[in-house]
Amino acid sequence: MLKSLLILRHAKSSWDEPGLADIDRPLNKRGKRDAPHIGFLLREEGIVPDLILCSPALRARKTAEAVAENCGFEGEIEIQDSFYPGHPADYLEVVGHLPDQYLCVMVVGHNPGLEELLTTLTDESVALPTAALAQISLPIHTWRDLTDEVTGKLVNLWLVKRSI
Repeated sequence: MLKSLLILRHAKSSWDEPGLADIDRPLNKRGKRDAPHIGFLLREEGIVPDLILCSPALRARKTAEAVAENCGFEGEIEIQDSFYPGHPADYLEVVGHLPDQYLCVMVVGHNPGLEELLTTLTDESVALPTAALAQISLPIHTWRDLTDEVTGKLVNLWLVKRSI
């Protein structure tokens, strides 16, 4: 079976507490609304990741938790310290060492690393605003074959609709 990678940028975070360390910034009101929406969207699409890997940043963890709860994911979200701030090589290193039992893996993290990862894996330059989710089909049967030389296909890109 071919592998599928879901790339999710964390939902909108709060800047209300200027003295708070970046890694500890929570979701703001919009982020708390958007994150569950992505989970519902995945459920509607019939896509439930086999594994969710997440940055240790609070905003990313809260995004991953809301998505997991609302898409029907029943596993444990695995925190990956290297996903903060997260360069494409960090994501490739972690995902490239996964057991092959996982067919669909979601990574939750930050820009610019996630946009660069998407470009690396698809040769497409796509903006990932907060709470954006990209689905990439990878032409590999084993995760250890995932390198920056692999060219996958951007299957879907979901952006949360903004209400004005």
